[in-house]
Amino acid sequence: MQNNLEIAIKASLEAGKRIMEIYENEDFEVDFKGDDSPLTKADLASHQIIMQHLSATDIPVLSEEGRDLSYEERKNWSSLWIVDPIDGTKEFIKKNGEFTVNIALVRDQKPVLGVIYVPALRELYYASEEAGSYKVDNVVDFDGMESLEASAVKLPKKNKNKSFTVVASKSHLSEETKDYIEKLKDGHGKVESISKGSSLKLCMVAEGKADEYPRFAPTMEWDTAAGQAICTFAGKTVYDHKTGKEMLYNRENLLNNWFLVK
Repeated sequence: MQNNLEIAIKASLEAGKRIMEIYENEDFEVDFKGDDSPLTKADLASHQIIMQHLSATDIPVLSEEGRDLSYEERKNWSSLWIVDPIDGTKEFIKKNGEFTVNIALVRDQKPVLGVIYVPALRELYYASEEAGSYKVDNVVDFDGMESLEASAVKLPKKNKNKSFTVVASKSHLSEETKDYIEKLKDGHGKVESISKGSSLKLCMVAEGKADEYPRFAPTMEWDTAAGQAICTFAGKTVYDHKTGKEMLYNRENLLNNWFLVK
């Protein structure tokens, strides 16, 4: 597990460095995939770097920018990596900094390791079932786990919010989510609502900066797997809205049900 965690952290940091080179210095054309979601050369560059690192583990990879893998091919995988080379491509295009690199290791349909790197902010979140969940600030290069652990802060931090805080999507806020937030006011009085892009919303709950993250709109497995690991090992839960239980992965349908993180 420790070796896989190191590989995932190295991959995320190296991918993040290349993403920022493109973000800051290069013109990037935006293409659109079949579902009208945007795709840039930064997504593809990040995917290639991550795949190079993860290939050393001999664990199969499901990546948003990888080839389509049928359920027949995936269904017998007891372990797999689930990767989003850039989560929040819309935020990347808007240049607001709220995009992430997501890498998760899933075993028996449950995330057991997660790494989320925020290249524009140089923030690293990582978690494993053995170690727990952590955040490290001002990370650019990997100098070994000892160096990281020396400056890592265990999650969750103590919540200093004066009011009940909900974090919601910046680019995909549904009417159902708005209604849910309004109903929370009945039970909590003052409710503060924060908008964030990408998997940063999951990180905010894991960190203790937000009490809940309702997502009543479409997401895919690669959007949430790494964040779920970080939330889980920080003592939080990602509830599948349909089953009422912890969300599972490597399903036949990679489209997530609605979910609630708290």
